[in-house]
Amino acid sequence: MDSLIKLSAPLGRVMLAAIFIIAGLGKIANYTGTQGYMEAMGVPGALLPLVILTEVLGGLAIAFGWHTRIAAFLLAGFTLLAALIFHNNFADQIQQIMFLKNMAIIGGFLTLIHHGAGPCSLDNRKQAKDTL
Repeated sequence: MDSLIKLSAPLGRVMLAAIFIIAGLGKIANYTGTQGYMEAMGVPGALLPLVILTEVLGGLAIAFGWHTRIAAFLLAGFTLLAALIFHNNFADQIQQIMFLKNMAIIGGFLTLIHHGAGPCSLDNRKQAKDTL
């Protein structure tokens, strides 16, 4: 059980971050399509580079536990905006589920804001050395 407890924080961070890193890299691979979708939803396509940077760099910060509370706060706000803009059609069950998924992700970020990254993180390098 101790091993699971030691692994839970870094594993949880990586799992939470993966959706952002993968989504950001996917937006690079389908840049024009993503830009068109954003514009169709009323979001300026010129914001796409900022979206990609937020997802990839924010996701990496969470995964490695670097400035975790700040990254979690920023990604929680980003995720809330994305939910409100892109998943607000509650008559569509898929969009309702996507909205609730985003709310669950925000819940994970709020937990990171409260508890921090944990011992196995760049935020807590000294503590990580002591626990290994």
